[in-house]
Amino acid sequence: MELVKKQIMKQWSGKPVTDQFLIDEDYNVPDNKKDIKKVMQSEGTLRIEEIRKVDHYVKIHGKLMFKILYVTDEADEKMAELSGQFPFEEMVYTEEERGDWLIRSTRTDVTAVMIHSRKLNIRTMAEMVIVPEAGEEGEVTVDVEGIDRCCKKKETRKILKMLTSIRDTYRIKEEIHLPKGKENIASLLWTDIKPQRLDTKLVQDGLIVEGELLVFAFYETPDETLNWIEEPVRFEGRIPCPGADETMFHQIDSAFTDENAEVRLDEDGEMRIIGIEASLEVKASVFEEEEVEILQDLYSLSCSLTAEKEKDEYEQMVMQNHLKCSVSETLSLPELKDNIFQICHTSGSLEIVRTEAKEEGIQVEGILHIGFLYVKPDDDIPFDTWQGMVPFSCMLECNEMYPDIRCSLNGCIEQLTVNLLGQGKAEIKAAVCFRALVRKPVEIENIKGITMEERSMEELAKRPGIVGYAVKDGDDLFSLAKRFGTTEESICEVNGIEKEKGLRPGERILIFKENLSIL
Repeated sequence: MELVKKQIMKQWSGKPVTDQFLIDEDYNVPDNKKDIKKVMQSEGTLRIEEIRKVDHYVKIHGKLMFKILYVTDEADEKMAELSGQFPFEEMVYTEEERGDWLIRSTRTDVTAVMIHSRKLNIRTMAEMVIVPEAGEEGEVTVDVEGIDRCCKKKETRKILKMLTSIRDTYRIKEEIHLPKGKENIASLLWTDIKPQRLDTKLVQDGLIVEGELLVFAFYETPDETLNWIEEPVRFEGRIPCPGADETMFHQIDSAFTDENAEVRLDEDGEMRIIGIEASLEVKASVFEEEEVEILQDLYSLSCSLTAEKEKDEYEQMVMQNHLKCSVSETLSLPELKDNIFQICHTSGSLEIVRTEAKEEGIQVEGILHIGFLYVKPDDDIPFDTWQGMVPFSCMLECNEMYPDIRCSLNGCIEQLTVNLLGQGKAEIKAAVCFRALVRKPVEIENIKGITMEERSMEELAKRPGIVGYAVKDGDDLFSLAKRFGTTEESICEVNGIEKEKGLRPGERILIFKENLSIL
């Protein structure tokens, strides 16, 4: 006797852990940079270089990459930029022993304070969300071989299995050409490169990534005036994903890193091209939903069988979709009432604070972190910055909702505008896009082993040869055949029943013990 089993790889994800920590360092202005009079804007990102488990801790090593826009301390005040990095090492306590730990998301809030014109204190509140994940091999019993006169009951269930998991980096290399009417570039003062859209789809043996970066460049012209340009940069590429095809599902964790902008000469030898480079780091898990015939129960007419069963948990697909919601908010900014002419550039980032499954869909609560660069009435430095937060809540519709539903969700700001309404008020409008992979857990009673024993001839002899039976709720052909020691086919043949239609409660049938001949 041998059990026939089907191997099913499933993905396990543990509980996410949020870690907040402080990076507080002093920074000396490099010799090739001008003295600082005023810090206008500061921002930073975490670059993770290593993450590994050490006893009951997750050790995370990396660098804080920061950049600062400031006003120079000289007679002819100008705007300038400096950038740098600080290493960091963080130990996060966890009792979870399973899986490999991954970075789900990072956030930084960088504040640069002048100590004096050649030295800054850079204080950064950093946040990381880490999660343990692992691929687990499961076995489902689909058949049994080597048992004489064995009758089997099988059930077809849809099961989501993980086909593969990939990590790769797609390099983005594009160019922006200054439009006519824009002056040439002497030097870049500040660049902001943010993802505005990312779409992914599986194809044969590959993953297509297609999206858009919003690039803002603030620069000085040859005659020492200030100017800027903001343009979308589209990209599209293919990442190898062996075994994938269009019918499968995928879960994506992505991050844009190593963003860089540099001035290049055009064909006329003028500085009118901005070269854009960035890296899109992708972790993709590919899933396939398969109909599996599971061995649910069995018996034999020649021996006694006892099935040893255990409950195993798998998943079924509910939905994979790109969902959008709109956020609109009017802010009162009295400090800018008479101090703003025009908004040059708006940037933002999305923080998902909480998700909750409800009857009508998935409730998402989060924060939009927004900043803008604006023109003000100042002849020396006619620019300044504003930063703030806008909380939001939206419902992502899902046609099927179940208890204990599981949702992998990430998102980005696809469109963001700030409109001045006058009287110190501004209207913020944003379109937020979410990528959602929604599954539900399914429980399967899996046969792990079978015990065989000889039947007692005395017990068989005591069984009645013919039984008249009134069908009750919950009865089916297999359970009655097993109970009375016959086959489904025999019950159908004797009573003129079509096996596909089954039994009706209240129906009266005759059941003959197997091998009893009838006329």
